[in-house]
Amino acid sequence: MAEVVFESVGKVYPDGTRAVHDLTLSVADGEFMIFVGPSGCGKTTALRMVAGLEEITDGNLRIGPRVVNDLDCGERDIAMVFQNYALYPHMTVAGNMDFPLRLAGFGKAERAERIATAARVLGLEPYLGRRPARLSGGQRQRVAMGRALVRQPSVFLMDEPLSNLDAKLRIQMRAEITALQRQLGITTIYVTHDQVEALTMGDRIAVMRDGQLQQVADPMTLYDAPANLFVAAFIGAPAMNLVEGRIGSGVLAFGTQRLTLGVAERVLQDGDVVAGLRPEALRVADDGPAERRLFGYVHARESVGSDLYLTVALDRVPALSPQTVALAHVFEDRAETETLLADRMARITVRLPPVRRFAPGDRITLDVPEGALHLFDKRTGRALTRACAPRGQPGDNHQDHPSTNNRKHPTREDFTT
Repeated sequence: MAEVVFESVGKVYPDGTRAVHDLTLSVADGEFMIFVGPSGCGKTTALRMVAGLEEITDGNLRIGPRVVNDLDCGERDIAMVFQNYALYPHMTVAGNMDFPLRLAGFGKAERAERIATAARVLGLEPYLGRRPARLSGGQRQRVAMGRALVRQPSVFLMDEPLSNLDAKLRIQMRAEITALQRQLGITTIYVTHDQVEALTMGDRIAVMRDGQLQQVADPMTLYDAPANLFVAAFIGAPAMNLVEGRIGSGVLAFGTQRLTLGVAERVLQDGDVVAGLRPEALRVADDGPAERRLFGYVHARESVGSDLYLTVALDRVPALSPQTVALAHVFEDRAETETLLADRMARITVRLPPVRRFAPGDRITLDVPEGALHLFDKRTGRALTRACAPRGQPGDNHQDHPSTNNRKHPTREDFTT
């Protein structure tokens, strides 16, 4: 196994497009690192530079003790699983796994032993004689992984390997890949645009935007303490609610509404901010303090069985400005931007237990627990506070995130609708 170190790595294409800017990051020996971000953020380019499929323009890339900038793919001791699996259709499962071993010059006995071991680990023993056309999507994914694993690489690279699978199979394969990586202890870099995959699989997550690293941390730190508006809006589903306001004399004003700030939410200087609220941190007003309440009406509701999601329009609170939208979001479709900017009133999402009964048009009052507010600089988007709402209090519908192998990963239910 080996550590992978990016030392101010950059990539500029011949047309002048800079895909990756000054990427400095260490992936520890045996770590499961996730690169996540929207399309065009540079995550796949970074992975391909590790693989040797893209030349490095600036900086150094180390795998173990070696600088590998000028080494060919075959000299880097890496194995890669591609998005489209890239299986040979005329070969059997065993033949697909055997092919890279034959190219590497392994003897027949060792090839057979490695194939048998990979097939046992991946549950492919009954299918060794089949060709890819006779396999399901999940089985093909396992074959692609098996072909990489038989090489026993120092570094395992995965480029959106689950994107071609249906939703149910993706959930199953996420668990299987995580368990396999934990079992084998291979240093793994996994690229995805799906933040749910990132939150439920990785030891640490590197969030990228426009070729730049925004934040790298374990899943719960990203969720509870986003470094800026982009990370706050990108990580979590439903996303963190963002509302513009102004702080003065210990009070946060949203339009005509006011919230008295707690000690942990105070900032060094009064002024314009963007406040973030996780949907599960909000509660229907019961016995909370009156100075910690927001008022609005139900714009839409969505029941998903285990939870009720309400879209709440806040009374006399303006929607996000174009400047804040630009800091927080990356849209692939211009229509998405236009839809968001068309709102005149701030709308937030609230996650509630399904026992609550609400309909569009109902008035609603929400308690904002002390510590629930994340505050960001309106001009730069940087976090001003790293507060998060206390978990597990009476009336709080947000559950503690369970631990998986002491990684403290969130479960899928904490992040999906």
